[in-house]
Amino acid sequence: MDNKSTVIGTEASAIRHNPWENVNIARNNRRPTSKDYIDTIFDNFMEFHGDRAYGDDPSTIGGIAMINDIPVTVIGQQKGRTLEENLKRNFAMPYPEGYRKALRLMKQAEKFKRPIVCFVDTPGAYCGIEAEERGQGHAIANNLYEISSISVPIISVVIGEGGSGGALALSVGDRIWMMEYSVYSILSPEGFASILWKDSSKAEEAARLMKLTSYDLFELGISEKIIPEPDGGLTVDSNSRETMSYLKEQLLTELKLLKSLPEKTLLKKRYQKYRSMGL
Repeated sequence: MDNKSTVIGTEASAIRHNPWENVNIARNNRRPTSKDYIDTIFDNFMEFHGDRAYGDDPSTIGGIAMINDIPVTVIGQQKGRTLEENLKRNFAMPYPEGYRKALRLMKQAEKFKRPIVCFVDTPGAYCGIEAEERGQGHAIANNLYEISSISVPIISVVIGEGGSGGALALSVGDRIWMMEYSVYSILSPEGFASILWKDSSKAEEAARLMKLTSYDLFELGISEKIIPEPDGGLTVDSNSRETMSYLKEQLLTELKLLKSLPEKTLLKKRYQKYRSMGL
């Protein structure tokens, strides 16, 4: 990478973005999706389907792949680019079966000692009545409980929107990284403004208060690494391969480090990470 690689590490707090502009960049339908990252970074991706309980959720994709010579389980929340694709993917808002599928794949990864890489990109979990009828709250809570004790390394990368419990259910990992123009927050700025001021039109003001940019989250100790992007954000129309190649290098380095840790040490460090956040 060029000199923007100084974003990685302690100098991240020196650079700032306009939070509301950042939100809109994170939502840009020309940003690479989870599938774009998977196809570029990994080899021989084999997608699995279904939660073994209800059905398959197209908003959540996952399967096994290779990153160089390391077999991994890869899971991502998948947005579409056209209206038709977004309707098929439910705008990357998972149903309960999406979270159950993700957990099934993580348990499989644990059984076969494969590290896990998650790509987080969702406005939040789907909140329709059918999701509640199928146990949305329990599915998310169960993921948080189970993933916290999965005995293989987990790296979660926020690539676009990281919204609410929908994002958190794939983020209880050993490492949380963020693409430079991604956002990660308790809910959308529009939802925040609606609750706080009863006025969703104040979303821009809400975004400034929410500390949702990659720099904010790095400074707060939630995210350990920021992956630099071209000015204005990564798009499929731009040369995204350089950025993804850099991310691949970082993943390989970190996976080798985490794989070298004894299981008890890995779990202890994960526990301490979240206890230090007051969770």
